[in-house]
Amino acid sequence: MNKIEIYNQTTTSLKELKIVKKVLIKAMKKENLKNTSFNLIIVNNEYIKKLNNQYRNIDKETDVITFALEDEKTLILPSKERILGDIYISLDKAKEQSLSYNHSFLRELTFLAVHGFYHLLGYDHLTKEDEKIMFTKQEEVLEENGITR
Repeated sequence: MNKIEIYNQTTTSLKELKIVKKVLIKAMKKENLKNTSFNLIIVNNEYIKKLNNQYRNIDKETDVITFALEDEKTLILPSKERILGDIYISLDKAKEQSLSYNHSFLRELTFLAVHGFYHLLGYDHLTKEDEKIMFTKQEEVLEENGITR
């Protein structure tokens, strides 16, 4: 069984997280994942800036940062469950970007969560070819779940 744990480390209540979780579960099914889990953690700009600085040497806020356990080749987990890692999303950035992109907060939050999910699976957007593959997958998941601009 697939499992997503969501931790809201902000003081803001987010009813949107129920929908985000449903979309992520469907994305896991779409990718044929079984016995797989990961965490989604909602934080503020201050917290994500610290993570970004500590792990990427970039001293500024970001919208989403992922820590994929499968990137660490020496890590051996004694479990039959596949544990992907953690997705951190800045609530402040999600709110800001939903306004600047002129779409709903739900759309932005879900986009960032799905984007992080595909990073956990090893997808990236460093080249045009890789970007096309990753962004096509993301948009398919969002559209299939009625999350539009």
